[in-house]
Amino acid sequence: MTRLTRDDLRGKAQTVLGPVNPAGLGRTLMHEHVLCDIRPPATRTENDLGPEITLENVWQLNYGHGIARAGRKYLLNLEDIAVRELDLMKQDGGDTVVELTCGGLSPDPAGLKRISEGTGVQLVMGCGHYVNDYQEPRNHARTVHDLAAEMIDQVQVGAWGTDVRAGMIGEIGCQAPWTDLEKRVMRAALLAMKETGAALNVHPGRHEDQPQEVADFIMAAGAPTERVVISHIDRTIFDVERLLRLADTGITLEFDLFGQESAYYGLSDIDMPNDATRLKLIRALIDHGHLERVVISHDICYRTRLSVFGGHGYGHIFRNVVPMMRRRGYSEDELDAILVRNPRRLLTFV
Repeated sequence: MTRLTRDDLRGKAQTVLGPVNPAGLGRTLMHEHVLCDIRPPATRTENDLGPEITLENVWQLNYGHGIARAGRKYLLNLEDIAVRELDLMKQDGGDTVVELTCGGLSPDPAGLKRISEGTGVQLVMGCGHYVNDYQEPRNHARTVHDLAAEMIDQVQVGAWGTDVRAGMIGEIGCQAPWTDLEKRVMRAALLAMKETGAALNVHPGRHEDQPQEVADFIMAAGAPTERVVISHIDRTIFDVERLLRLADTGITLEFDLFGQESAYYGLSDIDMPNDATRLKLIRALIDHGHLERVVISHDICYRTRLSVFGGHGYGHIFRNVVPMMRRRGYSEDELDAILVRNPRRLLTFV
């Protein structure tokens, strides 16, 4: 397979169909999953799928109690449904989706390529590895340079045995406390950033200070913070002081759980904010000069969040949130920065 050099990619964005002019990316969702299996690896059997998703059980499946087996909820493997859902997003005004299903989450580059060809939606694929417990056992013995070489190949040659190349590194998984393996993978990701010119997306641990720990680690390594996105801010940081301190590092903050309107969050004991609260936190960042440090998305990784299964779908931000932003006083320039300019800057290879 042909290797693209850093010079080949500089000034371009890379979708699953190949390098493109970043000016054509348009309105971009910066963190989604289209084909993905987020079930813990030890539970991935047919016996854990549980009931089909229906109008009668979708709320209970989302709330997380009362249904013994719910593995089907966590499995995005239906290409025909993915085509339909992305077609709906396109009708709502979306152009590009960054798909961050990385190692441990059953990435399917060939499937993403087929879906992009079938919809006309531009898909930018991630690479690297998710959190500690999702990684292959062999990764525990691998060196930083070996892991970095793999990520470089995924960007420049092809990922997971295909010729489909990644256009971003991540989502690189972290936990709180941060494990030694995860730190090694992060060091490898920073080397791959330097070698390829790609940007990096980080999945932080579920502690309010862990994003700052990651930012401090990245700065200590001498990596360019303006090329780093930290995901899931809206389930991690809830006070403006921490938000501003993190944004002051130059890192981009990603509010990527839009559409989750319930306070319930099954993975930690927090009160999940709703979309209106997300917009208030983003407004605080903008008011303190950090408009260029904000991107948004839905992080769809459950079937129950897809339209066909009773959820909001990939079009929710364009269909519902953008009008809300206008009603809340967001200017067209601010909308353009968050949905077009900031993603375009990050997805352009340097």
